[in-house]
This record gives sequence, structure tokens and C-alpha cells, in this order.
Amino acid sequence: MITAPLEAVRRRTVPHPDQVDSVNTIIESEIIPRLLMAHSTSQTRARQRLFRSITSDEASRFAVLPLRLEAAALLEEVDLFMAKGATVETICLDLLAPAARKLGEMWERDECDFLDVTMGLWRLQEVMREVAARAPVDFADLALPYTALFSPMPGDHHNFGTLMLEEVFGRGGWRSEALIKPERRELLDRLARQPFDLVGLTLARDCPSAAIGNLIKAMRNVSANPHIIVLVGGRMINENPGIAMEVGADGTGADALSALETANSLVKTAATRDLNLR
Repeated sequence: MITAPLEAVRRRTVPHPDQVDSVNTIIESEIIPRLLMAHSTSQTRARQRLFRSITSDEASRFAVLPLRLEAAALLEEVDLFMAKGATVETICLDLLAPAARKLGEMWERDECDFLDVTMGLWRLQEVMREVAARAPVDFADLALPYTALFSPMPGDHHNFGTLMLEEVFGRGGWRSEALIKPERRELLDRLARQPFDLVGLTLARDCPSAAIGNLIKAMRNVSANPHIIVLVGGRMINENPGIAMEVGADGTGADALSALETANSLVKTAATRDLNLR
């Protein structure tokens, strides 16, 4: 179901353009991966190229619609493609992601303003959530799930990447939660109250390595799980993956799926180590 009336969203405070590094950076590193990973597993990603029912002309026509159509109307457009046989993966890969990229390009060329981009991206994400919800993953046969908490770096107001990770990990069998625009104290208090198996920190903009390392040290010190796994990610880390080890994290991932694969490997290694110590 499409949520949150559009007028209610318009009344929310929208960040000034000076507060973002680049809309294109956010779209390329966070929004598009979220769209691509919303309904992906290693098996479905391998099949994506087999189901192409959306032409480049159709994708180009759709790309400008988020600027003038509300989410419900956009979903009706998507339904037309699905009625012709487009899969959820094809919708995300060939329709929604290109539309998100197009919005960024238009903003960079001053063809639309920051509010237009913000509302367009919100509409695309609402459509993505509805489409993905129609084909939920069945976790009935999975063992007790691991738990994860995701958060942007306190003070960083970009939470797209955090929500992306929460969704992808949830679809990957984890019990995941996300904090939105948390204060440092809120993040540490949450970790102190619940023994999460993993905490993921997203960095949408540059931040001093010392500040990241200090926060990670504090998270480990207060965590109710003394063996908590810490992942870091985002544009800053992707440009220099070595920072992850430098700040004391256990690992990173270039995108949400890579982060999930890294996390699964780390928890399995930790479980094996614990068995050997018994």
C-alpha cells in the first residue's frame, strides 16, 4: 500500500542544497543500490538478464514521471509493465534505478530544483516498497535470525543508505533495525540495551577517521554483546576501503548485497570460533 499522503511529505522540512555533498552522489551510492537490491538475492541477480521486457525508450519516458505524478499514479504505470511480464528485478533494474539516476542528472543541469528531486525520489521509493512487498521472501525454513542495527554516522542526515541496509538484511534473513538521524547517545544507548550481533554504520559524507574510530570504540565498550561485529560503509569507505580496518571495524561492503555477504561470512566465522573454544 502507498503510504504517507504527498501533501504531508511536502510539509516536512527539506534539507537545503548546501547541506548535501551532491544529489548525484547520494543517488549513485545509496538510492540506486537500494532500488537494485530491494528484491535481489544471489539467485535472482543471476537471472535478471533473462527477463528484459522494458525498452530504453520506455525507461526514458518513465524517468521524468516522478517529477509530476504522485506515487499511486507511478505505481499504475509500473503495473502496466508488470502486466506485460516484467519481473520485480526488471522493474528495479531497468525502470526505477534509471529514473533515480535521471533525477540526479536533471538537478545537476538545473532542470529541476532540490525539492523536485527530493519528492521524486520519495515517490520512487514508495513504488519500490510496494512492488517488493508483493513478492516477499519466505524465511520459514531459516534458523533463528541474527540481529543487526544500522545507523548513519551521528550528525549525518543522509539515511537512505541506512534504510537500504535494513531492508536488504531483512530480506536476507536477518532481524534488522534502523535508526534515523540518531544522536550519539541514542545509538550507544540502543546498543547497550540489546545484544545485537552486528552494527552497521553508514557514512554518506567525508568524516575524520579519528571520529569514526572513537565512535566504534565507544560502541564496542557499551555493547550488550561483547563480540559485536561492526561494519562501515558509504562513499568515503568505498573510495578507500582500508579506512574500515583503520577505524577498527570488522569489515565493509561496496553495496548492500556485498555488506550482507560480508556479514554472513563474519558471523559464521565467529560461530565456528566459539565452538572451537568450548
